[in-house]
Order: sequence, then structure tokens, then C-alpha cells
Amino acid sequence: MSHTVTITDIKKITHDVNQYSFEKPEGYEFEPGQATEVAIDKDGWRDEKRPFTFTSLNEDPQLQFTIKIYPEHDGVTEQIGKLEEGDAFIIDDSWGTIQYKGPGVFLAGGAGVTPFIAIFRDLYKRNEINGNRLIFSNKTEKDIILEDEFREILGDNFLNTLTDVEDSDEYLTEFIDKGFIEEHIDDFGQNFYVCGPPKFVTDISSYLQEMGADTEGIVFEE
Repeated sequence: MSHTVTITDIKKITHDVNQYSFEKPEGYEFEPGQATEVAIDKDGWRDEKRPFTFTSLNEDPQLQFTIKIYPEHDGVTEQIGKLEEGDAFIIDDSWGTIQYKGPGVFLAGGAGVTPFIAIFRDLYKRNEINGNRLIFSNKTEKDIILEDEFREILGDNFLNTLTDVEDSDEYLTEFIDKGFIEEHIDDFGQNFYVCGPPKFVTDISSYLQEMGADTEGIVFEE
């Protein structure tokens, strides 16, 4: 079922990531980590659907997306970047495979962190965040989405690494490869949640399995 919903607020999160709040249809429900198909309610774009994850919580009065804008792609996100309050999205029912199964390590590449936002917000609100950790890979410091909020929620269990920076006093500057995982994770019997570009997800999942992680314990968007 499709719903047309009006954008009520737009906030800039990073240089290329915006947060969109919009009307919540009556009775609309979703679980933290779930997504929906989204189109822009404008001529020429209504059939161009793309999946985006909700970063609000189900009990919130409004829905929210946190979306990375890719102007160079000349597509949907470029158009979303031009939207203003009062414009509208067309959304379908919720779906998704990234659902919380219990404490573990979350590994995210760039905008792949978005399915984890609502999960962490929900756990923090319910005082059940203990035992969870986020390892977040970005190109540079300015690309880190919601860094302050993740620090508040996770404290020392929030680990950042930057891949386009040669040296940093505050952040790691390494790719998340097999050696990185060996160095920074010592329990492969726990749950793992992986989201990011397709190669990131494939490589990380493969490294984790090589280290002994149970395939059933690795959660990613299929």
C-alpha cells in the first residue's frame, strides 16, 4: 500500500547527508532497522522508487529518513537533495532484514550506518545498549554521520576509522580488512551486523566467517 506524505522538516547532518522528517500515516508501523520503497511525488519521479531506512522510532509521531545525497549520480538522491519542506514522498509498506537479534558488533561503511541508527536509538531508549559496539568506516572526518549522537549512545564502544586520511590523532586510519578485524574483535561467537556498499558487506562477511563467526550470526540486508 502506498502513502503520500508531506515533508515537515529538513536538517543538514553532514556536507552531503540530510535528515527528512515527514508525516506518519495513521496505523503505519515498522521495526528498527526496517526500510521502505520511496519515490518523490513529482512528475517524472513517481515511478523511480528507491529503498531508504527509517531512522525514527515506531513510537515517534513523525517518520524520518537520513539520506546521503549523490549529486554526481544525476538521479533520485540528487532530486531529493533539492526538495523543500512541503514537498512530498510516496512510501510503501515497511520491510527489511536488518533486525536486532541481540548484542554484538555493528560494522558500517558510510551511509550503510543508516539501518543501525534506529536500532541504537531504540536500545538506548530502553536502556539495553550494553554489549553492543559500532565500528564505522568513512573516507574523512566530515563524512561521519551523527558522530556526537553515536558517542553519547555508545561511549567507548564507538570506533571510527578513516580511509582517505593518512594520519590522525583522534581516529584510526585503516581499511576494515582481515587484519583490522583480528586486531579489534576478539569474540567471534557474538552477533555481527554488517551494512555498507555491496563489496564492503561481502568482504566483511567473508572475513568474519574465516575468523569463525557463525553464518547465522551475521545479519545484513539481502
